[in-house]
Amino acid sequence: MNCLVLRPAARAKEKPPGILWIHGGGYITGMAGMVYISRALPLVRKYGAIVLSPEYRLAREAPYPAALKDCYAALLYLKDHAGEFGIDTGRLMVGGESAGGGLAVAVCLEARRRGEVNIAFQMPLYPMLDDRDTDSSRDNHGFVWNTKRNHMGWNAYLGGLSGVDVPASAAPARETDYTGLPPAYTFVGKREPFYCETISYIEHLKAAGVEASCDVYESGMHAFDMLTPFRKISRQAACAFERQYRYAAEHYRVRQ
Repeated sequence: MNCLVLRPAARAKEKPPGILWIHGGGYITGMAGMVYISRALPLVRKYGAIVLSPEYRLAREAPYPAALKDCYAALLYLKDHAGEFGIDTGRLMVGGESAGGGLAVAVCLEARRRGEVNIAFQMPLYPMLDDRDTDSSRDNHGFVWNTKRNHMGWNAYLGGLSGVDVPASAAPARETDYTGLPPAYTFVGKREPFYCETISYIEHLKAAGVEASCDVYESGMHAFDMLTPFRKISRQAACAFERQYRYAAEHYRVRQ
């Protein structure tokens, strides 16, 4: 598996956070290079973070659990090579958008289950978490992502799994125990397909005693911040995201 590594131009005095950033694409498309139009890029350029973006296997090539295995292996690589990357292992973070956000949550669940690595903060932006229709993903006709494409993505990713056989490591919305997961921040459009599952995830985290928050924007466009970065709403989302990241970088640390 190949990975892209983004480093700041100048080395900081203090070891920076190491961030695993996972691209979107509905589990069926996308590439690691999408990190260059993602919210992760300013974390490198403006705040000195080190970002690792994995070229995980897509569902049409290899369904679940291939992508999860690839992303979790990338996280372990980031931890095990912390000295080489010059990162602070107490501030390992995971994030991504859409399907990458779903994989980010799945990686957090896998890390909790295995106990091999501790994650300080998670940033699953408008994450793809639920293989079941929700009130916002059902009968959604958005031109970026919609019900038809959502069903296509989940069917490809889950392969032969269906119904009650689907584990939470594949569709994290099926998780029932949210204790011990990392603090989280996300944002989502109010009329986009993943609105309900995003809100539900944050509510479950808070109910389990996990610090978590979500900003909601008046948009029906999935990934509006990446696709229309020039809009005022996108600039607002970017600023709020970076503010949350700065807080996490200053306040959230874990032991490895």
